[in-house]
Formats: sequence, C-alpha cells, structure tokens
Amino acid sequence: METTTTNDTIVIEAAPRQETSFLFDLDGTLVDSVYQHVLAWREALETEGIDLSVWRIHRKIGMSGGLFTNMLLRETGLELDQQRIERLQRLHADAYKRNRSNIGPLPGARALLTALTDAGIPWAIATSGRLETAGPVLETLGIDLSRTPIVTRDQVKYAKPEPDLFLAAALRLGVGIETASVVGDSVWDMLAARRARALGIGLLSGGYGLEELERAGAYRVYEDPADLLKHLDEVGGRR
Repeated sequence: METTTTNDTIVIEAAPRQETSFLFDLDGTLVDSVYQHVLAWREALETEGIDLSVWRIHRKIGMSGGLFTNMLLRETGLELDQQRIERLQRLHADAYKRNRSNIGPLPGARALLTALTDAGIPWAIATSGRLETAGPVLETLGIDLSRTPIVTRDQVKYAKPEPDLFLAAALRLGVGIETASVVGDSVWDMLAARRARALGIGLLSGGYGLEELERAGAYRVYEDPADLLKHLDEVGGRR
C-alpha cells in the first residue's frame, strides 16, 4: 500500500482488492432437508433398538459421522462395534432416500446462486453428506453439477467441525480461504469456518438460533437464502 499527498488531499493507493467468494453448506442452508435427516437417523436408531430423543439428534446434524457416533456413545452409554455403526449409517441412508421426494430448495436458494453466478462471484458447495445422499438433492437446485465445485464427505479425511471441507472447496475454486465467506445453518459450520480462517455467515433455516450461531463465530445471521440475497451487499457480494 502506498500513500501520496496532492493539494493537501491524502490519496491511498491500496493493493488490488481481494476477490470475494462464498462456500455453502447444503442441508439446511440451500435445501430444506435437516428434519428429513433427523427423522432418518431416528428411524435407523429405533431399528437398532437405540432410544434417543429427536431433539438430541437434531443438535448433532451437520457434524461428521464419526463425531455423531461418539455422541451416541456418550448419550446412550452403548458400545457400538464397527459393524453396527456401518449398519446404522446404511439404515439412515435408506430412510433418507425414502423421504427424498419431499426435499426441495429453501426459499431464495436458486436465485441466490444465480445472482452470484451472474455477478461473476465464485461459489462452491461443501457438505458433510456423502455423494450417495447429497447428489440427488443437489439436482433440485438446478445447477450444472459438471461445472459447479462440490466437495462431499467422501473427498476429505475429516468433516465438520474440522475445516477440511471448506479448505478443499476454496482450493477447488482457486481462491484464498481468508477471502471466503462460509454460509451455513449450524454451529458446526461456523466452528469449521473459524478453524479454516474464513468469515462465517449463519442462516436460521436449519433450526439453530441467532445467539448460538453468533457464539460459534457467525458475524452476520440471516433467515434463509432469500434473506441473504436481499442483504448480499452487506457481506461483500457485489461487483
């Protein structure tokens, strides 16, 4: 950065402005699917004879499957071998697929992504879901899956609240993670954003509250993608 003075006016010649980019979570952020995941996990657990309240399941949606399993161990006192864990994951995936027809984009999701594309602002999707369950849901957004950078749980070693998903998404876009904004609906998204050194933008459309998201690191919180689109200029989303 250079500073010069002309006729008592200070002129600051700044370095080139860093490009803004957005890294989106999927479930509860772009598509209305959080409660389908909750009920699918509830069905899977009941099939295995494990009793766990729905609200406790909801609080863990968005974290990695490994952490979800650790939560089960803590809150039920059960010992789960690897075979049973894999069976639970399969039961969850099957139950989720049966209700997939009821899942669609959240209000404003398509318009938000279109607006970013039209403005030339880079964006990507990073989800802790595996491609098996995330793929068909992504199609409801009407995006070109062959051109859109998408990172799923299958492609990274660790999921949220580890930063790997968002770091990989930034790498796919070819942008610096420090210039990116992570948009998510859960505290796990915001914690992962902080650990990645990105800005966090929270949405209320996944069931977490304003104060929870702010405590986890969100510097702005909006109702849903439609509300974010209305305030896009507040988070650097303009050209």
